[in-house]
Amino acid sequence: MLAKDFESELLGSRIEATAIGPFAIGRLCSRDAIQLVESAVQKRRKLDIAICNAHTLLHALDDPQYAATLQKMTLLNDGIGISLASKLLNEKPFPENLNGTDLIPRILANIGMPLRIYLLGAKEEQVRRAKEHIEAAYPKHHVVGYRDGYFSQEDIDGLCEGINAANADLLLVAMGNPRQENFIVENRSALSVPVAIGVGALFDFMSGAVVRAPKIVQAVGLEWLFRLIQEPRRLFRRYVIGIPRFLFALMKIRFSRSGNSR
Repeated sequence: MLAKDFESELLGSRIEATAIGPFAIGRLCSRDAIQLVESAVQKRRKLDIAICNAHTLLHALDDPQYAATLQKMTLLNDGIGISLASKLLNEKPFPENLNGTDLIPRILANIGMPLRIYLLGAKEEQVRRAKEHIEAAYPKHHVVGYRDGYFSQEDIDGLCEGINAANADLLLVAMGNPRQENFIVENRSALSVPVAIGVGALFDFMSGAVVRAPKIVQAVGLEWLFRLIQEPRRLFRRYVIGIPRFLFALMKIRFSRSGNSR
């Protein structure tokens, strides 16, 4: 999907997009994203959202199958790496950071209708506590079902049937990249839920299992460093190795563009 195609596919609306390699990342503020989700629920029209950070796009650039999966979804921006990529390749940043840990609560707080929500992913305790958090913090919504992310291929048909039976409006899938996006796209034809969003570590944050960086650290774009300090063994490869690799990939895209424009 090219950036020009993005404008005509989002529920009939024209939405500007930034091209980062083969990926069209929507240039939305949180208000626009909330309206997009609300419209999809109202019209019962399928909308699949992937919230992409530098790690997500680097993984997709390495894996053509995952890239094809992302190109079937509506892509939103997450983090300073994607914003820097937009500046480097298109000379302008995104209007707002739409990381899922902030965007999903904004959707729940500001959407103009009650939602029936299904939670999928994380460990049993984390997803259960995320359910409790949502129901306490956003009482107009109802969590109609939840399940941890530890299931086999043989469980998927029954899982999809359960989500459909719950008549959910919004499916939040927290299984990390690329598993959450692959699950949404591979099983889309079996799912009747209008909106599905890959939300990464959201349930860990909602449950309190992982502590977020202080607001000042978030504001200066260093939440990734705070997380690296918290979980160095798990995140070392993503940040210490991944950031230089992502910058190198961006330079290749930029030089490729320059060569093609001559």
